[in-house]
Amino acid sequence: MKLAVAGVGNNISALVQGIGFYRRSGADGPLPGVTHPVLGGVRVTDIEVVAAFDLADNKRGRPLSDALFAEPNNYPVLESLPLTEDPEVAPGIADPDDEARIDQVAKILREQEAEVLLYSLPTGLPELARAYGRAALGAGVAVVNCTPDPMAGLPELRAEAEAKGVPLVGDDLQSHFGSSIVHGSLLALLEERGLTLSGSYQVNMGGNADFENLRTHSESKQASKHRALRQKVRRTDAVTVIPSAGFVSHLGDRKVAHMSVEARGWADMPVKLDVTLQVQDSSNAAGVIIDLVRIAAVARRRGEGGFPVAATSLLKSPTLVEDPLLQSRHAREALTELSAENDG
Repeated sequence: MKLAVAGVGNNISALVQGIGFYRRSGADGPLPGVTHPVLGGVRVTDIEVVAAFDLADNKRGRPLSDALFAEPNNYPVLESLPLTEDPEVAPGIADPDDEARIDQVAKILREQEAEVLLYSLPTGLPELARAYGRAALGAGVAVVNCTPDPMAGLPELRAEAEAKGVPLVGDDLQSHFGSSIVHGSLLALLEERGLTLSGSYQVNMGGNADFENLRTHSESKQASKHRALRQKVRRTDAVTVIPSAGFVSHLGDRKVAHMSVEARGWADMPVKLDVTLQVQDSSNAAGVIIDLVRIAAVARRRGEGGFPVAATSLLKSPTLVEDPLLQSRHAREALTELSAENDG
């Protein structure tokens, strides 16, 4: 499966190094940290990055295997990368009105026969997200948007994707085992057990470029986190979410999330729960990206345009999902069907 990436940051470093990790392991059965070893006949180790785009001077023009480790990337360095492809990082789109550059990105995608473009630029660049979406659709390439900046949620892009039979997946991924998943599950458990929520909060800290960026561009991320919680519970008005409570450089690519839940039980007696979650932030993203890009590729091969239902539970802001609670069962069924397909 041929993948192109826009933005060579920590998420891409974690994804590419992780694919290399599983190739070295040579495991044919269940893989540690992998939910679906095979999706639609595509194995984790089948993915090749054939094109990459970035604007940073210390990344563009360099082989991907070098650019992955350029600052400010700080994902841990694993062993040597057994890459089947090592493309040179091409200049990305700097100006969303630069039609020549958008056409050039589309040209590279066609020449490299990319099946999916993975968009992973910093949050807070909605016009660039739209421009990369246009480039991909112009090349007939499926798109997976890792960020909360709207791409799949833009009506004109969605209509074009559906008309061309090209998948458009987004917006914003749901981490493999992140604060939104844990927090939402705790809130759902309260509802299930009949307790009344008094108030709850979630604060996140980290030391990578994403957390530094979120200090000033947190609005869309905050909204997407609330939408993620509403995949578990219907109301979040008593919940406060702070996507980046601080940039703590010594944490590196680690993320620390603090969650607190206060509720009232039988006879109005108080219940309080505090949870701290620590994860490798970009591994947490890559563990879901690996499924999203395969879902998009399989849908493209089948000529299924627009939003694939199987991606619903893997996103914070699934497009065209009016009731996330009702859609979750259909998403699980679709994922199970894809996972059950053999290599043929």
